Formats: sequence, structure tokens, C-alpha cells
Amino acid sequence: MSDSETNRGTEFSTITDPGVPRLAGVAVTFAGRTDPGKVRGRNEDHFLVGRLVKEMKVAATSLPCEGGSVLSEDEGYLVVVADGMGGAAAGERASSLAVESVEAFILNAVEWFLHLGGREEQALVEELREALRVADRVLFDRSRDNPALWGMGTTLTMAFGVETKLYVVHAGDSRAYLYREGRLEQITADHTLVQALVDAGSISPEAARHHSRRHVVTNVLGGPSEGVYAEIHKLEVRDGDVFLFCTDGLTEPVGDSEIARILAEHPLPQDAVDRLVQLALDGGGPDNVTAVIARYRVDHTAG
Repeated sequence: MSDSETNRGTEFSTITDPGVPRLAGVAVTFAGRTDPGKVRGRNEDHFLVGRLVKEMKVAATSLPCEGGSVLSEDEGYLVVVADGMGGAAAGERASSLAVESVEAFILNAVEWFLHLGGREEQALVEELREALRVADRVLFDRSRDNPALWGMGTTLTMAFGVETKLYVVHAGDSRAYLYREGRLEQITADHTLVQALVDAGSISPEAARHHSRRHVVTNVLGGPSEGVYAEIHKLEVRDGDVFLFCTDGLTEPVGDSEIARILAEHPLPQDAVDRLVQLALDGGGPDNVTAVIARYRVDHTAG
């Protein structure tokens, strides 16, 4: 066994965040992990978990002030999961560029701190859609300028939360799930050729799991031509909700029933993430595997 083969199962990145109660009694605990799996030579998955806090830096004041910053009680949450594709290192580059582009757009262009309602919410949804369009253009332009990156693309599933509202924006076959009151629900659709056949009634969902073309993705950021469709969902979060964002390196070897069982048995997000990734590796680790979990605590009496 070569050194690279020995290290494949241990070259992972992980993040955990304990969660801090903020406005309206909302606290979110995060954990995430990515692993190259047991077959791939490199990890083309990337993920990001971020907290967005409105901050004012005090330059000068006559008031007694400890430190130079004042923080708002408003807080936003951002989760991004991306699964790159392309020859050589193009897939890894595609997913990293997409995550970086979305991160920059959310930070610099989205007025996330607004108390959402009416026109503000409509504007936010359009800005989230634009975040994917911008990332798509970045990938397409980079691949056009560099022949080694031609055709690179990536799936991208993003969640943006403000108070108890959560917006999921999606392209590709990575997934977002909601686990609520013992029931697991897939929020996003798989943008694949095989899913289109299932939707048309040509094949059964069970047959789709073993179809030879199940990995043909029909909607990605980047790729050989510019243009991406952003699937968007809005959810009202409840106390105890658990959200899972993952690449198909998890869902290919691990079925929904097993995912639900792990989320039920492991209330701590880091424990659940570690167990899910290990199940994917135990199932052969055929692809890079990435999972991010967000668990919500909502106290509606606070405020």
C-alpha cells in the first residue's frame, strides 16, 4: 500500500461551532467534515460554515467604550457545500472558486441584516439567486482563459439563515435535508439525467440508485456553457430542526433511512457528522464525502 493510499482516509478537514443564542432566542450549532474517500486521488469537495454579524467599528467617541467595535444582535448564517468536476485539478479548483465567490458576494452585496418582509425578502431571494449566477460566470470565465480548466464545473448547495427563516439555494446533485420530529425530508431536487427519468415515470426511484448514468448532472455552476438554474426554497425553522447539507459521496453509499437513524441517535452535530462520514467510508468511500449539520434551538418566548 502506497503512502498516498494510507493517507486518503485521514486527510480530512472538520469544523465545529458550539452555537450562541442571538436575537429571538435562536441558536444554531454547526459541524462539518470533508474526506477524500477511499477511491479518489484528491478531494474536489469544499464547504464553508459562517456566521454573519453586523458590526460598527468605533473610530472616536466621548462615551465610555471598551474596545473599538459594537455588534448588532442580528445574526445571519451561511452554509455552502460544493462538489467539483473536471479533469486534472479542475474539479477542486471549480468548487473552491464557487465557494469563495459566494462567500464574497454574501459578505459584500447582500443586505442580510434586514428584518425580512415584503420587498426586502423578495430582494434577498433575488440576491441569493444572483450569488449563483456570479459564481457561474467566474467559473466560466476562468475556464475560458485557462485551457487546463476548460469545462470545469461544480454543484453548489447553499443555506442562508436570518432569525427563524432559512433560504436554501441549489444547483446540482448535492443535497439539503431537513430532519424534523423523527422524519427525514429531502429539500432539494437532484439535477440529474436519471432524476429527470424518474420524474417522467420512465424508471423507478429504486432503479435510479443503480442506473449506469446516475452521475450525469444536468445543472451546475461552470461547465462547458454559461448559465445556471438556481432552485430556491424558503423554510420557517422550528425548535429541534436539524439540517444536513452533503455531497453525493455521502448519499451514494448511505441511504436515507440510515441518515435518519444517525441524526436520531446522535444529537450533537459533530458526533452525527463523524458517524455519517464513517458510514460512507465503510460503504467503500467511492467518492469524496462532505457533510455539514446545523441543529436549531428556538425559544419563541425570548425577544
